Amino acid sequence: MYFAHAVGAAVLGSYFLFLAYYGLISMVTDGGFGGAAVKRISEGDEQDSYFSAYFALRLMSTIAGVVILLVFKDYFDDLNNSGMFVWLIVALLVSMIAGPISTGVTGKGKMGIRNTCEGISNILRIIFQIIAIYLGYETAGLAGGLVAGIIGAAIIEFRFFDLRFVNFKWYHIKSLSVFSFWLFLTSSGLLVFSQADTVLIGYFMNTEDVGIYRVALQFTAVATFSSYAIRSTLWPRISQWGKANEISLVEESLARAISYSLILAIPVFVGGMLLGDHLLGSFYGVDFVQGYHTLIVLLAVQVVNVFQYFFTMYLDALNYPKESFQVTAVGVGTNILLNIILIPFMGINGAAIATLATMTLNALLAWQALSKHIIIRLEVNCLSNIMTSSVIMGVLIGVYRLFVPLSNIWLTVLPVVFGALVYGFLLLKLDKKVCDEMRHIVERVGIGFIWPEWL
Repeated sequence: MYFAHAVGAAVLGSYFLFLAYYGLISMVTDGGFGGAAVKRISEGDEQDSYFSAYFALRLMSTIAGVVILLVFKDYFDDLNNSGMFVWLIVALLVSMIAGPISTGVTGKGKMGIRNTCEGISNILRIIFQIIAIYLGYETAGLAGGLVAGIIGAAIIEFRFFDLRFVNFKWYHIKSLSVFSFWLFLTSSGLLVFSQADTVLIGYFMNTEDVGIYRVALQFTAVATFSSYAIRSTLWPRISQWGKANEISLVEESLARAISYSLILAIPVFVGGMLLGDHLLGSFYGVDFVQGYHTLIVLLAVQVVNVFQYFFTMYLDALNYPKESFQVTAVGVGTNILLNIILIPFMGINGAAIATLATMTLNALLAWQALSKHIIIRLEVNCLSNIMTSSVIMGVLIGVYRLFVPLSNIWLTVLPVVFGALVYGFLLLKLDKKVCDEMRHIVERVGIGFIWPEWL
């Protein structure tokens, strides 16, 4: 929000393009071996050997990728003009070390450490970026903040890293390669899926439009907080349960994961439709209000993404990466085609519509593929309670908007807080199971004293 006011949509657009290129090139240098290493390490056999093999592969692929980038440097006009190319190289080299550390911690199932360090990385990045922007460094400050966050988190994460380098054999590389091939294609597809709209908006339009679109997309990310936290925690466990053939645990975890993700995604969608225009204007500036309709479509994308996200993740964790890739490949091809068709005519709204259409297609195909291996059950009662609570919350916020003009940021934030309190109260009252589980979580983390006795 500070960056939007301080540097504007155009500079933010350049930074978002840098992130898109960084994500796409990192995907290539990792080659899917990171996910394959997490899979093999989480299975518990020859963990040090698999990690050592992965590190060697990552080292060679990153060095090769950097050399190729330097050779073709002149073709990256947008990165060269904004001064981001050098930062791209630096970020890739830093990730060459930080990535394997994170992979080792994840593979050992230390998700509390992993998630905490990811949070620390984000905090360090933001602090560094704010200082850099204040000092006038703009795009370089934004990119440098990303690098600083990666380094800081890696230093802390390394203290909990307990794998070691050992001699590995060819079959370790072969085992990683077999799994990583399909995982690489799947993760590549997902990354292209998530970044194609940004790159194509930059191609057909300008960096200001990229900034507005990505700010709207980033704003909707609040709906995915629980999804990403649950996914990172579940991946190693699903891998273990799948290998031990404990399918009932896999099926139950999927149902709960979807329910807990929608607990946040659905009310955010309802609230965003009612207040999104004023929230964008108040938090980011009047230039970003034009992204309101894009915001609504992208909020719907995040709801659909809950299903697509977990279905493809479970396919990978259960050792069906080929089927996951086949699903993703269809979605990627469709997404790129729709973006090329819709962006020139509908601008950033066209990009959002293309994403929604292909995300829905992906979710349906992934559902079909996963249902061949496990029984997919949705917790109808819990989802009904979520919908009921969200609708009541939406009605109350709508009444508030009818009678109270949202003339300043405080009058805009008030219904957000009020709606969140109403929604939380209603859901806990309607759903006894969710209430009990929430109480248990609060007690486990040592803050049970804040839980109201009347719930």
